[in-house]
Amino acid sequence: MVTNMSTVLALTLDQAKGAALAVVILLVLGAVASAWVMKSVVQKVVVALVLMLVALLVWTQRASLDECAAKVRSVGFNGETTCTFLGNDINISAPNSN
Repeated sequence: MVTNMSTVLALTLDQAKGAALAVVILLVLGAVASAWVMKSVVQKVVVALVLMLVALLVWTQRASLDECAAKVRSVGFNGETTCTFLGNDINISAPNSN
């Protein structure tokens, strides 16, 4: 009998925070680079705003990750808690809780 198991990418909190910070920096650099390369003022503004909004989204999710880690610590890794990521509720339970 074969059971259906999904693979989960495991990241530490510090790795996830570092990745989010790197994405924010890359998006800000992309906004600056696009403003320098593009000829039209309207194109510059639109692309820069879109990249800045995506950077803001990543930054707010980074803050949400911090809040989630605090919640998990508060239940002592023995209970179950719910975190929100991109507007979706994700249930997190300790590996030994059934």
